[in-house]
Amino acid sequence: MSHYNMEETAQPYQQQQLAAQFAQRFQQLAGNIERIIRGKQQAIELALICLFAEGHLLIEDVPGTGKTTLARSVAASVDAEWRRIQFTPDLLPSDITGVSIFNQAHQKFEFHHGPVFANIVLADEINRASPKTQAAMLEVMEERRVTVDAEPHPVPRPFLVVATQNPVDMDGTYPLPEAQLDRFLMQISVGYPDHVSEVEVLKGMPTGPQVERLPVVARASDIAGMIDFATRIHVADPVYDYIVALCGSTRTHPALRLGASPRGSLALLRAARVKAAAAGRHFVVPEDVKALAVPVLAHRLILNPEAELREVSAAQVLGEILSGMPVPQAA
Repeated sequence: MSHYNMEETAQPYQQQQLAAQFAQRFQQLAGNIERIIRGKQQAIELALICLFAEGHLLIEDVPGTGKTTLARSVAASVDAEWRRIQFTPDLLPSDITGVSIFNQAHQKFEFHHGPVFANIVLADEINRASPKTQAAMLEVMEERRVTVDAEPHPVPRPFLVVATQNPVDMDGTYPLPEAQLDRFLMQISVGYPDHVSEVEVLKGMPTGPQVERLPVVARASDIAGMIDFATRIHVADPVYDYIVALCGSTRTHPALRLGASPRGSLALLRAARVKAAAAGRHFVVPEDVKALAVPVLAHRLILNPEAELREVSAAQVLGEILSGMPVPQAA
């Protein structure tokens, strides 16, 4: 028996059945979204891993690659509420979180919920808003509630924020500080479609599948149940050690000025559990960790000036660390 499936002796059949159900629902969702976002299976799977790991996703890419469509397709596939917030320099924190308005009939202040009170929130071009507004958004992401007049207002569950930013047109933008980037479970780019996928997109317009017509394949309650199951996926001690050693190596690497924090370790663990469940397993293997290391950790790392001059990327540094680190072997 391997190190990674010790729970098989406890409830093997039940756990395996639940993992198989998770994988089936996960693939249903991914396949549904792929009807709209052609040829981007990896980006779709990472977005769904964020959803089930109760994290948030930052998509940095050039205009027209489907950042907004990806978020809308995830929302359309789930019977859940979604909102889009277009970030602009004049956007106020209360425009996101909501505001208390005095009700003359009842002679008291009443809280009017802002657009952040939804299951899936698209924060479009988040780097265009002022730091104060960005901070309000990121506070809700972390705390999962809005506090107004000392009264907490929890956001619904599941709660996924998909934030986008355009790396090309940087005039008048406020780049997210490293401490705020750390709040996102993953940072990805969708990228351009391959030749065949782009041809399919052209052939399907305007009669092809549209986001508004996507069938709902999961209820919000189903998603909440899958989230709870993912937190119970077994992780053996060698896998914990592997995650900690990987994140520890980023703190001592000569090309990095700042490595991954313990929040990064926790994020990698949460994401690896979901990836294992999506593969139909009720235990995590080191390959789950390796596959997610770059999207989960790269945006948390800060290169030193010499590495920046050599145009080394954080992803390249992580690749170097992963290739030089021994992988725990099954017994």
